[in-house]
Amino acid sequence: MKAKSLDRKFDEGKDILDKLDLSKIRRPNQEQRRVNVDFPTWMIESLDREAGRLGVTRQSIIKVWLAERLEQRASNKLSKEDAVTGASS
Repeated sequence: MKAKSLDRKFDEGKDILDKLDLSKIRRPNQEQRRVNVDFPTWMIESLDREAGRLGVTRQSIIKVWLAERLEQRASNKLSKEDAVTGASS
């Protein structure tokens, strides 16, 4: 199938998943690397309580909180750079 035909089907709201090779799909900058981190017992217990409350795994809580913090830092850094350069968002 040519790209224009695929684009047209997609734009028309038709299902195109059967036309895609999903076995080779990759998300940029989402490759996984394993790391080991030691936490104090009280922190593990706190993480487990929060994970249980939300119905997710401890690993999920850690990933989400770290991602939120990194995004916040990046956003704050950009805001400070905008203030210095006079740019606005």
